[in-house]
Formats: sequence, structure tokens, C-alpha cells
Amino acid sequence: MLETNRRNLLAMSAFLPFASAAPALAQATLAADTGAGEWDLSELYPSWDAWDEARKAQLAALPRLAAYKGTYKDGADAMAKALVDMSDVGKEVGRVYIYAHLNADADVRVAKNQERVSQASDLYTALGEATAWSAPEVLALGSDTVRGYIAQNKVLKDRFAFALENTLRAAPHTLDTQGEGLLASASAPLGGPQDIRSQLTASDIPWPTVTLSTGEDVRLDDQGYSLNRDAANREDRKLIFQKFWDAYGGFSNSLGAAYASKLKGDVFKAKARNYPNTLAWALDGPNLPEGVYRTLVDEVNKGLPQLHRYFELRRRIMGLPDIGYYDIYPPLVTMDRKFNLTQMRALTIEALKPFGPEYISLLTDATTKKWMDPLPRLGKDSGAYMQGGAYDVHPYLLLNLGEDYESMSTYAHEWGHAIHTLLAKANNPYETADYATFIAEIASTVNEVFLSHYMQQRAKTKQEKLFYLGTQLEAARGTFFRQTQFAEFELKAHELAEAGEGLSGEKFAEIYYDILRRYHGPKMILPDNVRHEWSFISHFFRSDSFYVFQYATSISAGTWFAEKILNGGKKEQKMMIDVLKAGGSDYPIDILKRKAGLDMTKPDVYRDFVANFSRTMDEIEALL
Repeated sequence: MLETNRRNLLAMSAFLPFASAAPALAQATLAADTGAGEWDLSELYPSWDAWDEARKAQLAALPRLAAYKGTYKDGADAMAKALVDMSDVGKEVGRVYIYAHLNADADVRVAKNQERVSQASDLYTALGEATAWSAPEVLALGSDTVRGYIAQNKVLKDRFAFALENTLRAAPHTLDTQGEGLLASASAPLGGPQDIRSQLTASDIPWPTVTLSTGEDVRLDDQGYSLNRDAANREDRKLIFQKFWDAYGGFSNSLGAAYASKLKGDVFKAKARNYPNTLAWALDGPNLPEGVYRTLVDEVNKGLPQLHRYFELRRRIMGLPDIGYYDIYPPLVTMDRKFNLTQMRALTIEALKPFGPEYISLLTDATTKKWMDPLPRLGKDSGAYMQGGAYDVHPYLLLNLGEDYESMSTYAHEWGHAIHTLLAKANNPYETADYATFIAEIASTVNEVFLSHYMQQRAKTKQEKLFYLGTQLEAARGTFFRQTQFAEFELKAHELAEAGEGLSGEKFAEIYYDILRRYHGPKMILPDNVRHEWSFISHFFRSDSFYVFQYATSISAGTWFAEKILNGGKKEQKMMIDVLKAGGSDYPIDILKRKAGLDMTKPDVYRDFVANFSRTMDEIEALL
């Protein structure tokens, strides 16, 4: 995953009227005690004393930034001076936050580090407040004056033109200085629902412990569930699902109240900024048309018969008399092959050679450096992400790798983000190096497709090839179909909030269960308590609403690029590299159109993905 703090501070506070606190990280696998990390954070700051000195220096700089208010009218040079100062401070604030968060994730047991993360998050909010005047003042000048400034001043043209044009585009949704300041101050309290859910799941819900057929006792919190829902014994899976979703159901009222509050906060922000609905508000930052979201949902629904076919194929391969929701996580076939870190690196480099020599040179060099904390250990944060937000420093990767193929695929995925970041930074100034989430997951998805293709081509047995094809199908189910299922629920929940309908945990469960039944088809056994799964999806509670659909669009675009390149498309290879080098120099939809001729507003790319999904099932059936 791309670490979601990557939106640079300049875009959040100095120009765009969408200031927010630093987002939280997603969670995934459980850590274990297997050794120390390998990354070197001293390249950010040599010590906590140096970090604190930098933090205080940025706090001290904020009054200076606020004092630029009223100077844009003095001409292009005055604007450039203010923007450069705000950009430099923003860049350092990002570095302060990243150092605190990486250290905190290295050992979540250290309370002092969590306090430092809070200090860094507060610094984000303070920066937003200190620069809230900027966008209104740009708009007060008028588009002709602003564009005249850009033409007169090279710094404005080279570093700030895109952000200034974006501010002009956002004019209908920008408040006056007082309004922008109030919304910047509101970012922390509006994050309350996410904090409440995190607290409930971390400490307040009494998670059950179950004894599996192996005799192992498993505590079914979020991590315990995620690690054991693919248990080989079907009765174990049924037990896990029963107890885990019952535990969530017991807190349906509290979680429902938290989510209802979150939805009302989104409605408030959309209304405050004069958007017709919350979807338009959420997509406007990267200038994504609503049609992308709605076209994706429509095309996925048209492709549901293929998903239902997959579930029937899964039932046949697993030799089950029927198929239940508790049967969708075990691998279609098992493989005992193990991969150590050295092998993961070598195989990934070989698999990604279709990208060409420039990409492989960067990857080969970067993977020798101390940029990665690869192994799980006691106290380390779970999950996997790439953090590339410190512009003057290389990317950092936090991983929790085992020795299985899934871990190697994660390795390739996160290094896809890292090389994307290196290419974007090398070809853009700080102000336009940060790329949108809509493009971010494309590069990492291409890496996974290349790796899967490479391993399939070299599989030594039918069983091994079936394994790789099965993981390809499961990636499609989990990323294309499941994330769009989430997107449907999120849109429906927001529409209810906009209409002033009654909101509750039971209402959300009812909506979610209806969507779940449609996606999984008439033959899927859906225990009643899985209706509470909506509250397990932490993304729904995050500040960046309508986020998850971008996983589905990214795997669609990534598969499109990968298939073209693997079929000898030298033109598409260059297009892909050009997309990565573009960074955030334009809106993501326009980068894909201009650099690759790929229009994500049209149904073609999603239909191609469903067709590819069907062909993969054809391959599997031919091997059976």
C-alpha cells in the first residue's frame, strides 16, 4: 500500500481548500518476533533531539507564514516569495511527521513515540490554519492576474503553476479566509469517528478466543481473524466466522453511531464547500469526474456472473458440497514452496524486466540500500506500506514478510510504489512530485501481474501453475470486485445521510447484506451475522472518504498496461514509465489520457479486466 500521508503539505494547506490532518495507515498482517529492522532513519534526522529542534523550528515559522497574508497583491515576486517559504516549511513538516510515524510503527509499544506522532499531526493542523488565507487571496486576485504573475515569474511557472491553476478551478468551493481557517481547525475533531472505532477494536470489544481442531487457541481480534479465516479445516472456518462476526454485532450500535457521525461530518464538509453531494466533494481534490466511480460500479455489476462462476469453480476445486462465505479465503490449491528475502529480490528483479533497463537499474540499486524494515517482530506495526513523502530523502518501506508467495507479491507491490516515487521525484520539483492515489496503485499492480506471469511461465508442475493462477483470481476478487462492493456500500450510506434518513448500525448492516448477496450470488451461503462486516472495514471511517474504489480502478489499469507490455508493447512500456515520471504534474485522469491514451471514464478498461478474469478461469479449467 502507498502510505496515505503522501499528499504533500503544499497541496493540502497553501492552495487547495481541502486541508486535513495526517491520515492513518491501513493494517494487515500480524507481526512476530523474528529480528530487528534494517532501515536507517538517521537519514531523516540523526536523533530525537534533532527531530524536536526541527519540529519547534516549523512551529516558530508559522506566524511568519501567516504574516504573508495580504502580500499577493504586491506582485508576482511577492507571491513567489510567500509560496516558496510555505513550500519549504511544508516539506519540513512532512519530514517531521514521517520520522515520528516510522519510529512509532517500528515499535508500537513505545508510548513516547505515539505522543510524538500526535505532536506531528497537530503541526499539520497548525500549518493548515496558518496558511488558510492563501487560496482565498489567490482567488481575490482573479484568474487574469494570477496567470499574468505565472507568465512573469519563472519560479511560479516552474514550481507553482499547476497548484495555482488548481486553486482557480476550485473557486466555487473555496471559502473566505475565516471560513478556510475554521475548516482547517475542524479537521481534528472531524476525525473523531475513526479514533472511536480504533479504540473500540483495539481495547473495548471483548474479542473471543476459540480452540481450533489443531488444539491451538486463537484470539479473534481483527488480526487473529485475518490470519485464521483461511484455516484448512472447514469447521474451524465456520467457528471463526460465527464468533468473530458475533463480536462485531455486539457493538453494532456504537459502531453505527460512530459511522453515522462520520457521514454527517462528510455531509457538513460537502455543504460547506458548495458541492452537490459528498461524492463530488470527495473526488474533486484530484479532479476525478463522478462518472469514473459510477461507470466502475455499473461495469462490475455487469461482470458479476463471472464472479459467481469463480465461486462455483472454487467449490469444485475444493471438493465442497456447497460454498459458503467462510470458504472464500483458503487458496484454491496449496503450495509448499518457500522464498527467502534474497530469493524474493532476485525473482522480482527478473520478473520486472519487461519494464526496461531504466526501471530495473533503479530497482536493483534501491533494493541493496537500508530503506526497508522487512521482517515481522514483537511490537512492530502490522501491515505493509511505502512512505515516500520526504522529498529530499529516499522512500522507506515497512513490510512484515513471511516466506510464502503472498509475501513475495507484497514485496514486489511495495517496491513498485518506491520506484514510482523515485521516478516522480527525479522528474519533478517537490511541489508536483507527489502523485495521486488514483495512479499510485497502478504501478504496484503491474508489478504483481508481471511477477505472477513470470512464475506461471516457470512453474514446474500443474499444481504450481494452478496455484499462481488461483492467486491471480483471488487478487481480482479481492481488489476489483470486493473493493467495488465496498464502494457501492459507501455511496449508498452517504446518499442516505444526504437525504436525512435515519442511520444506525442495523441500517448499515441491512444495506451491506443486500449488496453482499448480490455480489456473491444465489448459491453462496451467507450467515446472517456477516452483515456486520461493514464495521470491520476501517477505510469507511477514515477522513479520505470514497477511497477504496481506486484499488479497483488501479488493478484494471495496471492489468491493461501489463497485458499490453507482456505482449510486446514497447510503446506501452514507454507510456507506463512516462506515467510514473509525471508524478503529480497534472490531474490523474489527464495523465493517463495524455501519456497513455487510457480513458478511465469509459467502460472499456473494466470490461477488459472482466474478460481477463474469465480467461484465467478458462486456463484453470483446462488444467483440471
